[in-house]
Amino acid sequence: MPFALASAAMPLLRLLDAEMAHRLALHALRLGLAGRDRTPDDPRLAVQALGLSFSNPIGLAAGFDKNAEALPALINVGFGLVEAGTVTPKPQPGNPRPRLFRLEQDAAVINRMGFNNGGLDGYVPSFAAARDAARQRRVPLGANIGVNKDGAVPERDYPALVAAVAPHADYIVINVSSPNTPGLRSLQAAERLAPILAAIGRETPRHPPLLVKLAPDINDAELPDIVEACVQGGAAGLVISNTTTARPSGLRSRNASQAGGLSGAPLFALSTAILARVARLARGRLVLVGVGGVMNGRHALAKLRAGASLVQLYTGLALQGPALIPQIKAELLAALEQDGFANAEAAIGADLSE
Repeated sequence: MPFALASAAMPLLRLLDAEMAHRLALHALRLGLAGRDRTPDDPRLAVQALGLSFSNPIGLAAGFDKNAEALPALINVGFGLVEAGTVTPKPQPGNPRPRLFRLEQDAAVINRMGFNNGGLDGYVPSFAAARDAARQRRVPLGANIGVNKDGAVPERDYPALVAAVAPHADYIVINVSSPNTPGLRSLQAAERLAPILAAIGRETPRHPPLLVKLAPDINDAELPDIVEACVQGGAAGLVISNTTTARPSGLRSRNASQAGGLSGAPLFALSTAILARVARLARGRLVLVGVGGVMNGRHALAKLRAGASLVQLYTGLALQGPALIPQIKAELLAALEQDGFANAEAAIGADLSE
């Protein structure tokens, strides 16, 4: 099915409960109904980061495919990188339904899913099975890991998760920033994060590049210590950012007051501002991945200019369908040319000196 036809089905999916629509979308992906991008990426979009080669900097963020069940199809729609998870050591059902809400008037989503996933035992074989497709398309795969709601011991669980996914992943992201698992965001604090990174380094010294995913709601005063803890703890990069618990003024949708993490267009300004602050603190010592509100090529370029080497999206895909991916890449190329950049790498951090 061509991308345009797959995306044309999006209005029909929006007639369904948001979580049911998401399940159907994953099922359609597994059946190969999302289409395939057969056009080689323009060389100007290529990025080198984390010791890896990316044919374009546009990636799928964690949360869309929690159980790594649709990776081969997602690899084929034109992303430059694909991240699956968050996976926890043991299966867990997540929070009670309803827990996923569209804010259509705001081009946004609120979720309080709560790391619902099938656990590590199911995730690893599915993730590993996608490696051949990923290598053939030269699309790096990321594994996003987190701890269970109950019985978690972070200094034990994160190293075990890293050890389990390390043989199969091109990079690994430690999720300590979802707002939907009680107490998880406290692990972002430097004094909590440092022992976790130390435990990983001690127990799993050989692993792919390790990144830490942060929330956009961190107090500015905490950021310097967090960045230094990541640098000193051996992290290769940061993913900026997760969803926000804030509610920007002007939200119009009836679900705007629902509890949970807000993603999509209203997150763009906040997540890009914290990305730039982190980039200035990191001073090139960490690779940054910009996430939050990316809906078009101009948004992607803004993330690059703010210091990101790679860009991820989720809500845009959920709202607009797979035709968004080639569209964003074309728009990014046009925006690069318009702003006078020879290629995507030339735009990275361009705004930081301003």
